[in-house]
Amino acid sequence: AGDTHLGGQDFDTNLLEHFKAEFKRKTGHDISADPRALRRLRSACERAKRTLSSVTQTTVEVDSLFEGEDFSANITRARFEDINAALFKSTLEPVEKVLKDSKIDKSKVNEVVLVGGSTRIPKVQKMLSDFFDGKALEKSINPDEAVAYGAAVQGAILTGQAVGEDTEDLLLLDVVPLSLGVAMEGNIFAPVVPRNTTVPTLKRRTFTTVGDHQTTVQFPVYQGERVNCSENTLLGEFDLKNIPPMKAGEPVLEAIFEVDANGILKVTAVEKSTGRSANITISNSVGKLSSEDIEKMISDAEKFKSQDEAFSKRHENKQKLESYISTIEASITDLDSKFKRGAKDKIETALSDAMSALEIDDASADDYRKAELALKRVVTKAMATR
Repeated sequence: AGDTHLGGQDFDTNLLEHFKAEFKRKTGHDISADPRALRRLRSACERAKRTLSSVTQTTVEVDSLFEGEDFSANITRARFEDINAALFKSTLEPVEKVLKDSKIDKSKVNEVVLVGGSTRIPKVQKMLSDFFDGKALEKSINPDEAVAYGAAVQGAILTGQAVGEDTEDLLLLDVVPLSLGVAMEGNIFAPVVPRNTTVPTLKRRTFTTVGDHQTTVQFPVYQGERVNCSENTLLGEFDLKNIPPMKAGEPVLEAIFEVDANGILKVTAVEKSTGRSANITISNSVGKLSSEDIEKMISDAEKFKSQDEAFSKRHENKQKLESYISTIEASITDLDSKFKRGAKDKIETALSDAMSALEIDDASADDYRKAELALKRVVTKAMATR
């Protein structure tokens, strides 16, 4: 987990905006359109940021910043922290995310290693230590060199040069960055391989038919985190044909997702009673999207969570209504002789109203629920008076 759009330059930018406004207040000059002045002031802001990691106050000075005007202003560590409070807070989001995704409680973390020059900022260190309930941070490694150390160790492991107790328990595993699955009836996404599953992996999920005597089922393969498949990425699709004709829900169709170490995805669908199968192979399913695309899809899943829940509930209620209509249609003929005169006509009218509700494109979950309840009331009343 990480935020590729957050780093030391963002803190510099906030300082730059602060002092740009300060310079305008003091001199009346706006340097926004002067690249050279902005560049010089940014450099001074970066130096101030570094200095404030070891002292509580410093001065930003730039000679002849704009039209011969010198600039000098003091800034305290407390003011620097206030200016960047929102960014500091956001640094903990990837930490929370990686713990959540790996299902590890923060109390189980043995060591917290600082990576990147901005982790020298006292406020960042304090927030991180507080997050881990006062745990001391590992500072023996130079934060600017930590990534290089890790890359060197991983390189040595991959080339077989790392042999010994110090590295035998170290292993960097690739994971599936976004869930992989298929589209079900109603364009609902059915995940088969959850996000962050280590590769290589093999996962299975059982499906069935939605119509009587259905002999072909399409398997659109998607990657993403949204309930609505149209919000995810279509990787490919294939058909499983020659399924023995049966009633809806009777066939057992198993979808098998296999991702190898190179990120190649093979999806196989098998009809269990006959063994008939079909498959598709998708190259580079793991690395098809950029890190920015992946981060956006994950954040969108959180952002639109309530919207996705409503989409899922709408489909669920629609299925319930369709199922109840089918049940009543199948039994109304058998019960005809047991109804009082006119009762069957009322049920058929209610059935027609319920089926009309299914044809409304923008019907909500509540609309489907009300349509089902209305039909049930008519049927229950007819059954009670027969």
